Amino acid sequence: PVDLSQPQNFSIPAKSNLVAWAVSNWNPASRRVQYYEELKKYIHVDIYGSNHMPLPRDKQLSTLSQYKFYLAFENAVHEDYITEKLWYNALGSGAVPIVSGPPRENYECFLPPDAFIHINDFPSAQGLAQYLQELDKDPVRYQRYFQWRTWLKPSEEHSWALHFCKACRVLQMTETYQTWPALSKWFR
Repeated sequence: PVDLSQPQNFSIPAKSNLVAWAVSNWNPASRRVQYYEELKKYIHVDIYGSNHMPLPRDKQLSTLSQYKFYLAFENAVHEDYITEKLWYNALGSGAVPIVSGPPRENYECFLPPDAFIHINDFPSAQGLAQYLQELDKDPVRYQRYFQWRTWLKPSEEHSWALHFCKACRVLQMTETYQTWPALSKWFR
């Protein structure tokens, strides 16, 4: 998020639905799909993407903004691997992100702790579902997930090129660095 020099009022978009998830890589064996399968036993989730409800790119934010919560479930778990699922889909649409990926502490390096809900904060999917239902009935508690927006604003920069330039700049300022011909080997 970008620090604001002046406090700003953030208007929570009107919400008519509870939970959404836009997913293109549907793998039934993945941790995130298995978690969803358990979660849906206790709470309804609208799913968009391949083999689900269509979500045209030009309607993505306006559609997702109708939801109170968005499942920002990463398809891989690596430190600092936090993608557009959080930044664009959830925060960009004004939904509270429910995250699954790196640990909470890692997300808190990039966001205030009250800006998101981490699935690891609950002993089970049933516990998360109960919490979401409580928030749905308690507007004051729900609005607390937006208080951070008084002084911070999600960055609207979505260009990969910009991120590569930032990484190059850091590397140029570092005295020693390594070259990795295959990024996937670096993760191992």
